[in-house]
Amino acid sequence: MIEVISEKCVGCGLCVKACAYEAITVTDKLAEIDIDKCTLCGACVQACPFEAIIIRRKAAEHVDKELYKGIWVYAEQRDGVIAPVVFELLGKARELADDMEAELSAVLLGHEIQHLTNELIAFGADQVIVVDDPALRHFRDEMYAKALGTLIEKHKPAVVLAGATVIGRSFVPRVAVDIHTGLTADCTGLGIDPETGNLQQTRPAFGGNIMATILTPNHRPQMATVRHRVFDPITRDDSRSGIVLEEAVNFDLDEGMTQWLGFEKEKTTLVNLSEANIIVSGGRGLKDAKNFSLLEELAEAVDGAVGASRAAVDAEWIPYAHQVGQTGKTVKPNIYIACGISGAIQHLAGMSSSDYIIAINKDPDAPIFKAADLGIVGDLFEIVPKLTKRIKEIRK
Repeated sequence: MIEVISEKCVGCGLCVKACAYEAITVTDKLAEIDIDKCTLCGACVQACPFEAIIIRRKAAEHVDKELYKGIWVYAEQRDGVIAPVVFELLGKARELADDMEAELSAVLLGHEIQHLTNELIAFGADQVIVVDDPALRHFRDEMYAKALGTLIEKHKPAVVLAGATVIGRSFVPRVAVDIHTGLTADCTGLGIDPETGNLQQTRPAFGGNIMATILTPNHRPQMATVRHRVFDPITRDDSRSGIVLEEAVNFDLDEGMTQWLGFEKEKTTLVNLSEANIIVSGGRGLKDAKNFSLLEELAEAVDGAVGASRAAVDAEWIPYAHQVGQTGKTVKPNIYIACGISGAIQHLAGMSSSDYIIAINKDPDAPIFKAADLGIVGDLFEIVPKLTKRIKEIRK
């Protein structure tokens, strides 16, 4: 909690200027803090020369970290199909588990899902923990959080990883709160600290301007959600053997929880950026929203998807769903065509893993050319239509 010591406060207002959340006001020469707005960032404490503001933090409960062993990957599935990010997580987790000399487990929740266990083992899991229950047939936050939280409290894994998907982002934070541990969301990198054995969780911060590496030294398990397309799955090996552990969970939850009404697929002809093999992206060089039609035509010709830089999205030329970069989607297509994109580090971080990068830009000194396998210096308004025309001719 945060507290203002009235005997020390002189109402100077320095704390008001330091607060980025407009949580402090001064009334009758006394600072008052709106608890609903305050994030306990501590900026006001540092700004106060009179030491009139203090933050009292509850001491963390001691956690015996020796009791927590192994790495878990939440094996997200829908309608009996495992999400692609799961195989990527298993590949990275396999590497981390080998470094830690730990067991790698996949946690599979749902109903009538037993047939998926062999696939998870083939992609690197030593063990698959299964909760097969009619209550888990359809995804609901409360049910899935209850199941995963119960398993964690029983088996005590050291690390729990999940995809930063709609489902992962929906219920995994709820699990972290329930079991009193931290969660690093939307990670783009994972590693192990060789000295402490703590999980190094890397993610973009401050609008993608820096990369932060976060540790969870005092709590267990260490939890993170990870972006799709940042890791590579290992080669499937159907000769691998593993253990399948069946568990049961009591879903006697409080009244008032959500109800499943149905699932309606999004009605769109757009190719999913994260799954596209070819992406045609545009940036500030397109000059106007209407010019994205050039990229849409090229993307259609190559059966690809349309992406964009943050500058194009911020200019409202194209919806955020198309944004590639640290604050957008991380992609890994076979071919990435960057049109009118300068190549800011935030954008490069989201697409530099592409197998082959083609850059079209009239500025020969644009940073994008350093990352490109093929660079074309020229006017995209001349080059893109010619490229589209030629591809259509060849494909006929």
